[in-house]
Amino acid sequence: MDGSFQREAEVGVPTVSASDIARLSGVRKAAVSNWRRRYSDFPAPVGGTSASPLYSLDQVEAWLTEHGKEYAVPAGERIWPMVRAAVEDLRLGDLVGSLGAFLVFHQRDPRAWQKLEDESDEALAVAVTAAITSTVPELPTPPEPFPAQWAELLRSVADFAGTKGHRAAFEFLRERYLDAHARRLSLTPPELATVMVRLAGATRGTVLDPACGLGTLLSAAQAAGAERLLGQDVSETFARITAVTLLLSAASADIAVGDALRSDAYAENQADSVVCNPPFSERSWGYDELAADPRWEYGLPPRGEPELAWLQHCVAHVRPGGHVVILMPAAAASRRAGRRLRGNLLRSGVLRAVISTPGTGAPAAPGPDLWVLRKPADGDPAPSRMLLAACVEDLGFAERAWRWFVDGSGQAPSGAQAIGIIDLLDDEIDLSPARHLTSATPVDHAAGFQSVRTRLPEAITRLKEALPELATSGDRVETPMTTLGELIKAGLVTVQQSPLKMVTGRGSLRVLTVADVLAGRSPSERTNQVPGLVTIRPGDVVVPLLSREPVARVAVEEAALGPQLLLFTAERMDPHFLAGYLRLARDTRTGRATSTSGRLDPRRVPIPLLDLAEQRRYGKAFRELTLTEDALREVRMMGEETVRLGFAGLAEGTLLPGTPRNEC
Repeated sequence: MDGSFQREAEVGVPTVSASDIARLSGVRKAAVSNWRRRYSDFPAPVGGTSASPLYSLDQVEAWLTEHGKEYAVPAGERIWPMVRAAVEDLRLGDLVGSLGAFLVFHQRDPRAWQKLEDESDEALAVAVTAAITSTVPELPTPPEPFPAQWAELLRSVADFAGTKGHRAAFEFLRERYLDAHARRLSLTPPELATVMVRLAGATRGTVLDPACGLGTLLSAAQAAGAERLLGQDVSETFARITAVTLLLSAASADIAVGDALRSDAYAENQADSVVCNPPFSERSWGYDELAADPRWEYGLPPRGEPELAWLQHCVAHVRPGGHVVILMPAAAASRRAGRRLRGNLLRSGVLRAVISTPGTGAPAAPGPDLWVLRKPADGDPAPSRMLLAACVEDLGFAERAWRWFVDGSGQAPSGAQAIGIIDLLDDEIDLSPARHLTSATPVDHAAGFQSVRTRLPEAITRLKEALPELATSGDRVETPMTTLGELIKAGLVTVQQSPLKMVTGRGSLRVLTVADVLAGRSPSERTNQVPGLVTIRPGDVVVPLLSREPVARVAVEEAALGPQLLLFTAERMDPHFLAGYLRLARDTRTGRATSTSGRLDPRRVPIPLLDLAEQRRYGKAFRELTLTEDALREVRMMGEETVRLGFAGLAEGTLLPGTPRNEC
């Protein structure tokens, strides 16, 4: 979700982002932003959003040539705009996965491709689909038919692989896809994946990741020497990309599509080690239908503790003596709902370590924890201690602390302790490392302060740049008015609401929630297709039904409409103009059901009668004000965090008073 909207780039028009332009011309992205401000003839965006605009590649090349800017367009940079132009943005991952499947076929049977490449576009598309089906049976699902208009793209990708190599060619496409959807995708950082694989001993045999996403953990396991890789993910797109990534590296891989908790593809399999970064806070994980599942050996996971369900799923799939390393939210170590289950994991000797990791989000926010588990083998003595450790900055510390704990000799590294299990079995069974370590993370406040203080001036600069230019009128302008109710009656505006009952937390469709609208962010929930589901299209206006905070957002991406939201579609009205007056109605109470209610009554919202050109002028101003509000919110949050961390750091002695400015 963004405060402003630009139309979807026309399918078939090769486009590039500001980062792409920087790569083409050999400059930093900041230089491209400077060109946009300094040169009035810089190409206008043809798609994307105000935060991530897209430009016509042809127009950019012409502009660079006209202004004498040196640039070079390597083969990959030519292909990526073709990929982006071939499909709508929401289907970009599907196309990248399909091109990856084509590359596996091309790698395995280059002679078959040589016979096909000179066929007509229509014949080529049909033949390639059949060839992939027969040549790459390991794909999680059969490939979708290639349309004839992709034939030239296939030829270009084949040529690209011929010069760069199949694995490198797909890695290029995959990285570009990740860059394009960086805000929507949650990935396991490669360095964290490497540490998890090493802690699990996933350097041989069979390794399973039951929530594999885009395959970062399985790729790390393959690089470490694992011989067979098993993975499952609810997203067909992610599963295909993971399978292709591994197959192009000649891995023995079996990747399945589906929710591993509800539809376990490897129910009869046990791996030598299991690594997993499960979805956090997914309340609709299957509590009711899985209550009697045999995987819950250590207790039924509470409804609000889905991560403990994933943990037991992993333990059920590892052989006796094998290790599980799973990423868990920091709160899972102390939440009261999971206390009984944590106690059972300790008493059974399964849980061997909890290691906190550095936070990557808000300053000083706790990062997730690494839980290391080992399924006991017959005859194993019951352990009496477990490891609690805290990684302040260096993730490699987790491995060093674990090796010290396993070896059982030498002095404990600072930030790690072996604690008696009996000492942890109190009323709370709090396994948070920070609670038990004598010097848990004394530099967190100082590091957080320096980080946010460095970024605060940049946020202030963005706020200054966002301030709108509004002219002062001599007299108040009187404009004929109507109401939104009249426009709805006339069919000029349609209003929709999502089904009253919507199950969220899992599924193939992204869902925009009230919290997303208030925060101005992308859809954060998921659901499945149900009768009455309302789809948001770019350019639609979304407003919370119940909210005392004035907000109305123009959609920039497709998603399902979440509960307690109203969706407005106006074919012949500027969306930002409509959003501005919907927001104004909420702020001034003119659109509320009653003077004291927070509920929006769209029929009461007053709307000026203006022609489309004038609507766009007002819409542009409303959009700029919304961007200013977003920038102001960012500055306020950073400012408050700077003050909080500064006080805490000074009090604990990790920050010291600086030199007074008048002494400099």
